[in-house]
Amino acid sequence: MMHGMTDVSAVPAAVRLDDFTGADLTEILGPGPDPFGVAATGLTWLPKEEHFGVRLGGRLVAHAGLRRLPVDLGGTPTPVIGVGGVAVAADVRGRGLARRVVAAALDHARTMGPRHALLFCRPALLPLYLRLGWREVPAEVRVEQPTGPVVMPLRTLWTPLHDAATWPPGPVRVRSLPM
Repeated sequence: MMHGMTDVSAVPAAVRLDDFTGADLTEILGPGPDPFGVAATGLTWLPKEEHFGVRLGGRLVAHAGLRRLPVDLGGTPTPVIGVGGVAVAADVRGRGLARRVVAAALDHARTMGPRHALLFCRPALLPLYLRLGWREVPAEVRVEQPTGPVVMPLRTLWTPLHDAATWPPGPVRVRSLPM
């Protein structure tokens, strides 16, 4: 076991995963009805399409997922890469694993074409993502739900996937369920 490890360089690199299942999520966060703490939003979410993880001693301890999303930014249809499903096992937090797994996901996202990555997070996680270089979306964000569009109750953040990418002004509408 690597309990007490503080040398992040000793952590294996994040790798692309062939699949990510409910059992994998339970391996990271343990059992429970609301592993990401977002059930109170009442939102329906899309699964991720690409998955990245970190294993320590054969155990999956961190994950981040990606999904291409159709979005209107300021009224202009603009594809983005949604980042979600970010999870780090409680017993290994504080070792840079979120940074490592999100960076691996973003490295792959840069090969997918869109200029922006988008994520939704609980207010408690905002400081983490700001430290990782994400920026708050200044406008209201609407997302699709089975009953129609709703205002996203979580914080919406973006990061550029290419050097010249800037966030356009105006309303944001995710033309699908959120990821």
